[in-house]
Amino acid sequence: MNMLPSKEPYDGYCGTSYAAKMLGISVGTVQGLVEKNDLKAWKTQGGHRRISLQSIQDYQRRHNLAPASLMQDEDRLRVLVVEDDENTRLMLQANFDQWGLALDVVMYSSAMEALLDMPTLQPQVLLTDLRMPNVDGFVFLRTLSTHNLFSHLAVVVMTGMSPQEVKDKGGLPDGVQLLHKPVDLDWLHGFFDALMSVRQINRRSRPQSA
Repeated sequence: MNMLPSKEPYDGYCGTSYAAKMLGISVGTVQGLVEKNDLKAWKTQGGHRRISLQSIQDYQRRHNLAPASLMQDEDRLRVLVVEDDENTRLMLQANFDQWGLALDVVMYSSAMEALLDMPTLQPQVLLTDLRMPNVDGFVFLRTLSTHNLFSHLAVVVMTGMSPQEVKDKGGLPDGVQLLHKPVDLDWLHGFFDALMSVRQINRRSRPQSA
C-alpha cells in the first residue's frame, strides 16, 4: 500500500466507502486497488483509510469510467469541507470519525478544486474557510450562489475573521451559518444531528407509492 508522507501536499481525500461510490465498485474492490497502488491512500493515526481524490479521478480516466451518481444513499449526509489548513482538516476529520454519524466527508484544500468537483459529488452540506489562497471563501460562495446546487446546500463558514471584517469583505449570502474559530465542535455535532433528523422527518412524510 502506498503511504503518502505527511509532508506531501494533497488537494483532497475521501474515505473508502465514498471512493467505492465514486467508482461504482465495492469497498473490497477499492481496498484491492489500494493494495495494488492503483489508488493512492494512507491511514490516519486512528486507523481510518483516506484515499486521494486525484488518484480516483486518474483511475476513472485510465479506465474510461464515467463519474458515478452519488445520490442513491438517502441515509447518509454528503459533506464537503474546504479548508486550506491541514491541521484543521485533520482535527475535523478526527471528530467526524469519533461521532460515528452517517456522514460521507470529502476534504479539499482548494476552493477551485472543490468547485470543479461539486457537480459530481453533489454535497448536501458545505463547510468552508474564508481566508484561502487563490480563490477565497467569499469568491467561492458568490460563485456557488449563482448555481442551482446552492439552493439545496446547507452552508457553514468557519473563520477567524471578526463579524466586521466579514462585513467589510461584502458579507455572506443569505442562509449561511457563521462559525468562528476555534470551531465549536458541540455546535457542529448538533448541526449535523438536526439536519439528519429533518431529512428523516421529510422522508417519512413523503407519500408512499402504491
